[in-house]
Amino acid sequence: MVHRGWEVGMAALAWLLIPLFAAIGAGAWGSWAGRNRKTIGDGHELAGYTRFREAMEKSHSEV
Repeated sequence: MVHRGWEVGMAALAWLLIPLFAAIGAGAWGSWAGRNRKTIGDGHELAGYTRFREAMEKSHSEV
């Protein structure tokens, strides 16, 4: 009977540790995803968007 109580306690501990590890993992991922990245800037992406927008305006006006 003593072993039965120990098994129940360990099972309860396991079920409590699973969300704890998930919360720690989520916090680590959140801090990694939200870190400040040193980038050159959005100049290249904005230039590409401007070219795309101009191309779309030309195709509509020529039709």
